[in-house]
Amino acid sequence: MTDKDLSTSNQTFESIRREDNDGNEFWFARDLAPLLDYRDYRNFLRVIDKAKQACALSNHPVSDHFGDVTEMVQIGSRAQRAIEDIKLTRYACYLIVQNGNPAKPVIANGQTYFALQSRRQELQDETSFAQLKEDERRLMLRNELARHNKDLAAAAKQAGVKTPIDYAVFQDHGYKGLYGGLGAKEIHRNKDLKKSQKILDHMGSTELAANLFRATQAEEKLRREGVHGKTAANHTHLEVGKKVRQTIKELGGTMPENLPAPDKSIQQIERQQKKIDGKKKNEQDDS
Repeated sequence: MTDKDLSTSNQTFESIRREDNDGNEFWFARDLAPLLDYRDYRNFLRVIDKAKQACALSNHPVSDHFGDVTEMVQIGSRAQRAIEDIKLTRYACYLIVQNGNPAKPVIANGQTYFALQSRRQELQDETSFAQLKEDERRLMLRNELARHNKDLAAAAKQAGVKTPIDYAVFQDHGYKGLYGGLGAKEIHRNKDLKKSQKILDHMGSTELAANLFRATQAEEKLRREGVHGKTAANHTHLEVGKKVRQTIKELGGTMPENLPAPDKSIQQIERQQKKIDGKKKNEQDDS
């Protein structure tokens, strides 16, 4: 999935990106509308309203991502008139695409594009992340996943997933979607883990990243669509897992169940890191 998948014959999403005086990127709604095949701006405003609701449900301040502005446009050789527009962040554009008409090919293609791009931007600067060692990546992603799993659990509870057993079934549906039908028990068995060991603590950075993407997208979809009922929540998690798996396939990646299990657990890495930090502290105290 590339920027060309979200384009008209002569424009792409990145080509209509703008920057303010402080170097912050943004998009104008009136530029984005025709790119997403909305010829009537009034219809596009309805999509923006849905995106604002999704933004609020995801606990993001709407005003941080959707800013009303007035622009002066040329209507004749000397005349100008004011038109209303909206400044959008990348996250706002993502929400707009997610709430657009999937019957439009550019919307269908753009949904995966924006999901991947927005998550990449939120998680870390790409260059600095690439410079981390594998163990450091695993620690960072595992901690991030722990935080987002709490958010996912809260969204699932709001949808009707109440008991620990309900939530275990809900989680299993997400795994089955991402792992081609394998549930938590099968994944645990494939990794040859003991009963007390958690599968998330025995994943490499690539596998953790796939599960983080699954968790964040499932949470947002549950909140955005107001999913209600255990069955509907389970189905949503399953479909999100399948979508992430399909994206991995389209990008030519390795399916998560085929990724090698790391030699060290997250707990072993944490213990090693504590020893290193302790040694550094002692050296500083002695100097």
